[in-house]
Amino acid sequence: MSDSDSPLDAETLLAFADRIDTLPPEAAEWVGTLFQECLRARMHESELLSSSVSDALPAGNAAGRDDTELAQVALDVAEWLRTLWHVGYMGAGGFPVAPRTTFPVIELEDVLKSSLFARIRQGKRPLPFPPPTRHGRPWHDLVEGTADAHAVAAEIVRDAGGEPIGAIIEGDNGWQVAAPESDPAFFVIQHRQGGPLFRLELEPGSALLSRLPPQLTQTIRLQERGGMRSFMLEWHPEDEAPQNIALRAATWERAESEAAYWIANNQPQLYGRIRLIRIDTTTD
Repeated sequence: MSDSDSPLDAETLLAFADRIDTLPPEAAEWVGTLFQECLRARMHESELLSSSVSDALPAGNAAGRDDTELAQVALDVAEWLRTLWHVGYMGAGGFPVAPRTTFPVIELEDVLKSSLFARIRQGKRPLPFPPPTRHGRPWHDLVEGTADAHAVAAEIVRDAGGEPIGAIIEGDNGWQVAAPESDPAFFVIQHRQGGPLFRLELEPGSALLSRLPPQLTQTIRLQERGGMRSFMLEWHPEDEAPQNIALRAATWERAESEAAYWIANNQPQLYGRIRLIRIDTTTD
């Protein structure tokens, strides 16, 4: 935003008032009248803003609580915009949105209809890659929910030679075949090379999409040193140097959530494909 678009501060307004006295009498009269009208408008605007804030606060409001809620909203908006910028996601119109190169223009409809913003407001981390979609809406439950199988509308996409290369599922054409075809009745697929592997079974007039169980394991270790308890993800992938990832967590559930988020950011092709094993060394 340029300086010309910003409201004038009080010091600048007072400087203008001093300069009006230096104008010729024929100009000073009408400029002074206009300036006084601008001041009245500014004061009226301030009164309206103050009244709006007061009306928005509940009776017997605890200022600390409201400040905390507003701070959380601000943090959630920042996370939403950061995800739109770096990851992209779905727009209000239901179409994939690529990562941004310029600051996104946010309309009211985007706020009200954004599944991503609703997810963040629920206290859930956004995925660092766009999830599969169903009928044009993000389908987080497919990769994170408890149900392993879903009845879907699906069709296989083949190349010019008739080889299967992908699938269109519930209107989402971002699915790729991830393993060679071993049976013409089913395919192993993955969404945009990220997240869990799925088995797509095709029957005449129907299709079933099943999330495959994790094929790999990694360890989360709870340890205690100097009276301090901490969680560590012991990342030991094949053909890579092992890493110990400190997890900001106080419980096993939060540690697993943080570990999954780290995997999603650093190894998206393995997200949802790893079973985390708990090892508690504090009881040894």
